[in-house]
Amino acid sequence: MNSISRRNLLNAAASAALVSCVPHPVWAAPDMSSVQREIERRHVESVQRLQEWLKAPCIAAEDSGYDLGLPVFERMLKDAGFQQVERVRTDGKPGIFATLDAGAKRTVGLYFMYDVKQVDPKEWTSPPFEARLVDKPGMGKVVVARGAVNQKGPEAAFLAALHALRGAGRKVPVNLVLVAEGEEEIGSPHFGQVTRRADIAAALARTTGIFMPFASQGADGQVTVNLGAKGIVELELVASGEKWGRGPTHDVHSSQRASVDSPAFHLVQALSTLVTPDGAEPAIDDFATAVRPMSDADRKLVEIAASRLDEAQIKKQLGVTRWIHDEPFKEALLRSVSRPTVNIEGLVGGYTGAGGKTVLPHRAVAKIDMRIVPDMTSDGAAAALKAHLAKRGYGDLEVNVTGAYNPTTTPADSRMIRAELATYRRNGIDPVIWPRLGGSWPGYLFTDAPLKLGAGHFGMGHGSGAHAPDEYFLIESTNPKLQGIDGATRSFVELLYELAT
Repeated sequence: MNSISRRNLLNAAASAALVSCVPHPVWAAPDMSSVQREIERRHVESVQRLQEWLKAPCIAAEDSGYDLGLPVFERMLKDAGFQQVERVRTDGKPGIFATLDAGAKRTVGLYFMYDVKQVDPKEWTSPPFEARLVDKPGMGKVVVARGAVNQKGPEAAFLAALHALRGAGRKVPVNLVLVAEGEEEIGSPHFGQVTRRADIAAALARTTGIFMPFASQGADGQVTVNLGAKGIVELELVASGEKWGRGPTHDVHSSQRASVDSPAFHLVQALSTLVTPDGAEPAIDDFATAVRPMSDADRKLVEIAASRLDEAQIKKQLGVTRWIHDEPFKEALLRSVSRPTVNIEGLVGGYTGAGGKTVLPHRAVAKIDMRIVPDMTSDGAAAALKAHLAKRGYGDLEVNVTGAYNPTTTPADSRMIRAELATYRRNGIDPVIWPRLGGSWPGYLFTDAPLKLGAGHFGMGHGSGAHAPDEYFLIESTNPKLQGIDGATRSFVELLYELAT
């Protein structure tokens, strides 16, 4: 029996056990009444802390806000009880290494990101950096701001948990090692320089696992526990008359199109080779040759999820009426877990303002992301793209990789995943166990060698609109199925106690 087959069998057994069995408590949960009172007493303080942070954005894509936003984040960590908060230099934006020694037997790792996506204020109904509290029908009071759910809302709720424990006269039940970055939204190009520094790597190695604060509740209150995430390669493809040797080296009048080549069409023709004629499947040579076949265990998890998730609600949230190829819901879910993708984020070339402008542009840019799955690598995917373009006569295109990281996988029976499941189930929630998040985060730095830690996302609470207009995080819930910021805060306290056992 080869190692892959053996791993799949072990994962299948572990996943089946976790799905079918609700574990019985083997320890007495601590009395949470004093902590709960402190969470409620500090509600306004917690909301104001989050609002202050949201008003001080760091935007990696625009190289803006770090002079203001980074000190706010550092102060928040110190105020929450971290004794050491160190700014870590990288070749890009600084990372953060922070520790909280509670004198506990166990140590838990935390991953934070402090940067946010850029915005177009014209698309927002509430200014993206004013962090206004808004009533959302069917949910309650939300804070609307860029970064509200991705990830400052959940992260601020975690810090509120530390404040509540201290205010209730409790010690944090575990020691904490936190690593943070300010470039997640551009593909974490320098975060490895933080996690691989010798003393930081040694501190992480002493942890029982690592998690990222997350708003895990969907609009229906359902919780999903992810066992991994896709990797990503984010890049720009640039066509120009200068590099191509054809077309103009500066914008010219469009009447010249009869006798002059177009770099913009050169780019469009190159893009059309990256996918099948219907635009649905990647067609890059050797792009997906390393893809690991989907295990029976993962297929079973998806089948269970398909029977439990609300397809109509998901379509409504996404603003779609059909899945790709008009496939049924289960097939769409299988795709999201197992298939690599090639996506055009944006196309820019020539004049894009009001009215027309008869110009033949000398330069055009496509912003691309490629999502990858085990056992693909970001380096392998980028190399395949470059070779594919060169083979077809598009070797002149600039391929500027702006960020990339590998996919990540955590065993279903890891301490971190078991603690997450136990915490949710103590609150009467039977979560959907999901093989792989369709989005990406640099978790491979924790789950791959040499650390090989269990890593996941955790947190009650709800929000939506990440990377989109009117992003929000639920503050005061009027929906009994959803937790606001206080419920999210309590869930982090409960997880820390679970991880301490």
